[in-house]
Amino acid sequence: MRKFIALSVVFVLFACFGATEILAQAAEETSSGGFQMLKEKFIEGDWKFMSTVLVCLILGLAFCIERIITLNIATANTDKLLGRIDERLADGDLEGAKEVARSTPGPAASVLHEGLRNASGGPDAVEKAIVSYGSVQMGLLEKGLVWISLFIAIAPMLGFMGTVIGMIKAFDRIEAVGDLSPSVVAGGIKVALLTTVFGLIVAIILQIFYNYIVNKIDGIVNRMEDASIGLVDVMAKNGIFK
Repeated sequence: MRKFIALSVVFVLFACFGATEILAQAAEETSSGGFQMLKEKFIEGDWKFMSTVLVCLILGLAFCIERIITLNIATANTDKLLGRIDERLADGDLEGAKEVARSTPGPAASVLHEGLRNASGGPDAVEKAIVSYGSVQMGLLEKGLVWISLFIAIAPMLGFMGTVIGMIKAFDRIEAVGDLSPSVVAGGIKVALLTTVFGLIVAIILQIFYNYIVNKIDGIVNRMEDASIGLVDVMAKNGIFK
């Protein structure tokens, strides 16, 4: 998993650098320098805080990409899976049903396999195994979300910190010059506010990905619960519990 996250980080870095080159070329070809303006504003901000905000974006996107890929792999057609298990159980082939669940990727199939393994203990044992193993699979699905939440919270905080420090520097300049004219403080205040803007942009981007991932997890969990209930019914229908 660590190797996968590292590869994701590298992928995001290459994507960011590649996108930077493409956007830079587009900005040179067109006089409307939207990307050029964004790059200039980034440079105008305090590099110490702007760099940390950029790191939050890169790491946050790496975790988001890893979760999205993992959840897409974990998504399985539970109705089709239950149908195949039902066919094996109808033929009295419990081992074949276990093999079907074992060979199918995804948390739903793992939970069903755990239930089939405890078929000899009766419906209570099956339900207990499903609940216990379902909690384990739920934890695996939510793995990494805490880091995404952390970057969502840290990015605007770093931006606010840069703004506060920039405002302090602006007031120090006022004190040194002894004049409150707009030309003295406008530049410092503008630079200070840029860190907040970029921090909020990063938080918004990561929040969109976070909500998508949470919605994806909820869908997988709902299908997993439906499949678990269906498994008990299928096993009872085929006389597995004796």
